[in-house]
Amino acid sequence: MAGHSKWANIQHRKGRQDEKRGKVWTRVIREIMVSARAGGADLATNPRLRLAVEKAKAANMPADTIKRNIDKATGQLEGVNYEEIRYEGYGIAGAAIIVDTMTDNKVRTVAEVRHAFSKHGGNLGTEGSVSFQFKHCGLLMFAPGTSEDLVMECALEAGAWDVISSDDGVIEVITAAQDFEAVKAALMAKGLDSEVAEVTLRAENSVSLGADDQLKMQKILDALEDLDDVQEVYHNAEM
Repeated sequence: MAGHSKWANIQHRKGRQDEKRGKVWTRVIREIMVSARAGGADLATNPRLRLAVEKAKAANMPADTIKRNIDKATGQLEGVNYEEIRYEGYGIAGAAIIVDTMTDNKVRTVAEVRHAFSKHGGNLGTEGSVSFQFKHCGLLMFAPGTSEDLVMECALEAGAWDVISSDDGVIEVITAAQDFEAVKAALMAKGLDSEVAEVTLRAENSVSLGADDQLKMQKILDALEDLDDVQEVYHNAEM
């Protein structure tokens, strides 16, 4: 099944992350703290925390920093309590946007999210207004040139939902959220290392935008991603 081009989007996202390495650390620390508080400090029994720690290591975060924030979350050290809040809204041409935040001040956060939407031509919606257009799932993306046959064989054998090839050769493996780690491990065992590996929200359908509207949409996405309390931004626009 073919999709639209994705490789440029992956590289753009990686470039944004490299530009804001300090913010990546902040986001990962919050994810570690919320995950540890919700599910405990044991990586073996807390898959969400395990994934957060993997992200921290990928961002070159020192082990003592990781441990210190787990300890804060589990009450062994004093720390800030963060609350998870999801916002839903609309971008250019009605494109759906979901914004996941972690905050210690939700009055500040909602004001900043609303302003980012309205300043750049979007609108903050109500709870449930666009979330039905997304699926909670595991996602692994492989670079062009990766053997599609090998990925498909390994992924489907390991229990993946689907394997999708885009026009530029990027291969996506879609899994149930609870099967993500098992599928990832099976692919890695075959020497298949992904460019992207995450539990995410994936749009069920996409909205096609012209060049001008893509630039406008990117301004909304950048404004949201630049907010300190924002963890992730999901959308269904073809960029």
